[in-house]
Amino acid sequence: MNRLNRRLLCSAVCCCLLSLTPLFVTPLFGQHEDAAKPAADKPAAQKAVETKPQAEVPPVQTHHTLHVGGQTLNYTATAGLMPLKNDKGETEANIFFMAYTLDQPEGKRESKRPLMFAFNGGPGSASVWLHLGAIGPRTVHMQQPDGAMPAPPYQVEDNENTWLTQTDLVFIDPVGTGYSRVTKPELLKQYLGLTGDTAAVGKFIRLYLDRYERWNSPLFLVGESYGTTRASALSGYMLQKYGVAFNGVVLMSTVLNFETLEFATGNDLPYVLFLPTYTATAWYHKKLDPSLQGDLQSALRQAEAFADGPYADALAKGDRISAADRASVIAGLAKFTGLSAHYIDLSNLRVDEPHFTKELLRDQRLNVGRLDSRYTGFEPSLVEAESETDPTMSIISSPFSASFHQYIRTELNYKSDDDYYLLGGGFSQERDWDWGSAAEGFPNVTESLQKAFAGNPYMRLYVASGYFDLATPYFATEYTLAHLGLEPSETSRISTGFYDAGHMMYLKPSAQKKLHDDVAQFIAASLH
Repeated sequence: MNRLNRRLLCSAVCCCLLSLTPLFVTPLFGQHEDAAKPAADKPAAQKAVETKPQAEVPPVQTHHTLHVGGQTLNYTATAGLMPLKNDKGETEANIFFMAYTLDQPEGKRESKRPLMFAFNGGPGSASVWLHLGAIGPRTVHMQQPDGAMPAPPYQVEDNENTWLTQTDLVFIDPVGTGYSRVTKPELLKQYLGLTGDTAAVGKFIRLYLDRYERWNSPLFLVGESYGTTRASALSGYMLQKYGVAFNGVVLMSTVLNFETLEFATGNDLPYVLFLPTYTATAWYHKKLDPSLQGDLQSALRQAEAFADGPYADALAKGDRISAADRASVIAGLAKFTGLSAHYIDLSNLRVDEPHFTKELLRDQRLNVGRLDSRYTGFEPSLVEAESETDPTMSIISSPFSASFHQYIRTELNYKSDDDYYLLGGGFSQERDWDWGSAAEGFPNVTESLQKAFAGNPYMRLYVASGYFDLATPYFATEYTLAHLGLEPSETSRISTGFYDAGHMMYLKPSAQKKLHDDVAQFIAASLH
């Protein structure tokens, strides 16, 4: 499972599903070998997460004013811990959250305003990326039009594209991320897996609706990367467990069926579904065949047709493919990927993402990003077969980390000496995360989403994808949406958007603006 773990643990970002209940999750197979065998020594997760006192501390509230789009927004920010208690009333964990609610005129009921719960992925990622990168009232200033790393010290500025103009926002850090901790180290294990993680986040949402009296608000979810897996699971889980029906769910950089992403022996599907993003990447770096180097959309449509047709047929034939057909497919792959025919031949027509990101610009001593293939990084070794680092992470980590720590203390007045785990600090994904029966197969949450559509005829779905995303390629998402098994009336409640950016499409200012406008339309349609 090393490849699965490597691929899923990324920033805002990547993405699993274990079974929640037989009602909502497609049966999966296998058992994670690490989960099945007791560790020889104390788990890394127990060492990393300190014990917290059970005394409940009230959240901190601050008041702010924001001027965006000709509007003046007066809002209240709430930052604090939500205790998760067992049946005996003992606090087992605390989930850290940051909420932004628009102040209402005297006599107007706050509960009627839309409310959106937001989280990132990982598993093991805090919500900082969506919070300060895309939808919160304040955002990290990234300077360059393409979102490239600014020079320190970093700044937080008003977010012209905040979703607060449309909906109140609650950012959730699941247990083991951000400031969210268990009260006793031995309790952490029950939260490290989609079953426990979904139950904990679901309980948080129920408690928030209770404490802040928002049960009658139009409700929305937004998740990014692995957060899309969590959001899809919650859409069915919350309906069954608590009777919570969401008006809309937003999925950004989506993975629901992991068979579309995992380059496993015997699974040729990802090679087909990654190909158009290889084309987009080669186009951006001007490595495509000259006949395709003009219009990106034209190149993508041709790549999709080749992937779905001759390439998929060739892979299905396996060793039965004729020499002539093999030569023709190699030529086509070279045309659509920018790689040499010789390299494709040696790869047996199958180039996975780590090899592609290493090979495309090898002659320039560069690799391309996985989360955003527009970005490049210097490669000290040219003999390695695969890329082991992602230049995207080098660009975003420091600005987001420094900006968040300054912002939370000085603007939201939340003081803590604890580490804020932006990504994977609270546990080891490879060692501690329970993949359940899906460990040796392919996690798949499409049935959960299907049940949510069937049980809630008013729920709408918006799916956002970046053309330069090699973590969750857009063509894989389109494949998954086409295989949800929905009725036509249900399919009509799904809308999609595409952005000329990567996994975190909001790093590009123009894409951030387009995302804001697209989601504003989606929310308005969902309220009708």
